[in-house]
Amino acid sequence: MQPQPPATALLRTLYSLRWFAVGGQSLTILWVTHGFEMDLPRWPLWGPVLLLAAFNVLVHVRLTQSRDATPAEAFAHVLVDTAVLAWLVAWTGGIANPFASLFLLPIALTAMALPRAWAIAAALACVSGYMLAISFGQPLPHLHDHYNLHLAGMAVNFFLSVGLVSYFMIRLAAARDRRERELAALRDRFVRNEGILALATHAASVAHELNTPLATMTLLLDDLDTSHMAGDGAADVATLRRLVDTCRDRVRSLADPADPSASTRVDIGRVLEHWQLVRPAIALSRSGNVDVHQRVDRTIGHLLLALLNNAADASEGNGSNRVDLHLQIETGMLDGAIRDYGTGFDAQAPFLPVLFRSGKPDGLGVGLALSHAVIEQLDGELDMEEAEGGGTRVHFRIPVEAGDRTPTETIR
Repeated sequence: MQPQPPATALLRTLYSLRWFAVGGQSLTILWVTHGFEMDLPRWPLWGPVLLLAAFNVLVHVRLTQSRDATPAEAFAHVLVDTAVLAWLVAWTGGIANPFASLFLLPIALTAMALPRAWAIAAALACVSGYMLAISFGQPLPHLHDHYNLHLAGMAVNFFLSVGLVSYFMIRLAAARDRRERELAALRDRFVRNEGILALATHAASVAHELNTPLATMTLLLDDLDTSHMAGDGAADVATLRRLVDTCRDRVRSLADPADPSASTRVDIGRVLEHWQLVRPAIALSRSGNVDVHQRVDRTIGHLLLALLNNAADASEGNGSNRVDLHLQIETGMLDGAIRDYGTGFDAQAPFLPVLFRSGKPDGLGVGLALSHAVIEQLDGELDMEEAEGGGTRVHFRIPVEAGDRTPTETIR
């Protein structure tokens, strides 16, 4: 649920409060005119109550719209409520009415929700309504015979004011706090994205610098004559050529986002093959129903590489060479889990957010920060937990397109 702007929250608060007012005013009129048989004018009292109810029906229709309220609109609603309250107070004793202090309620609400200028204008409107109610107030008949009723009304007004102010002030404060938390989250995301953008810019610069030496290495490997080499030497040259080709492809892929003609999808099998070539010392155990030819968004490939590298570093830091990968596609969701055999969570940093806690001995890793950004971009989920028997298990769920699902071969 998205936090509401203060003016919209005030509109909803006034809408709820207005129904309380309509009900309370109706009961009070019936109670006083029939229960105590006071000779009060009927239509000057019932007219504003019915008008307020009709106005609130229109407000209900207005609140069904997605358009946010402006401070001017909220102020107009406060004026309607103040005018009705001033009219009713004026016809029921003016300053002698025990409920005259209800003029303070709109002032308290607008001070929390509206900008200073509009809050001051609302306060002036309430003061004006109060003064008009005093100036044109009609005395209550036989008030001296109902003094105890007057005292009871003052007590009811006090407890009613305490309840309403407490409830709606807490409600407005909660809406304000939710909005502040949303703004704080947006600021954090902006800072993180700025860091990722700087990292991407640096990566593009490094890719440009590496392109020339990689091209030179490719030419030198092409010039090598492996026909006179021993078996191991020829195999080493072939491995070196594959590594150089992999590095060249990875460097070129850094420029793909700027190329409109570049494919936005990759084969999971090719991603894992490239990673295994770069990390040959790691024994990768794979499971799940995802076919090696399954095509996914390129950012998912980046996510897999980042998490696998993080897991490999964690395992190697603990003297292990094992990493487990489970990939499953069900109901349009890619469900993945990567388990390392490292030291687990960093016990020295228990209060770090779980998305940035790493199983690596050196604590935090850029891989998890990048993974978090990818998950946000793809509307997925990412969480971490201690793996049974030691190490860390990273679990993620990401929506995938149904047309790309081709689970014809189980990965083992």
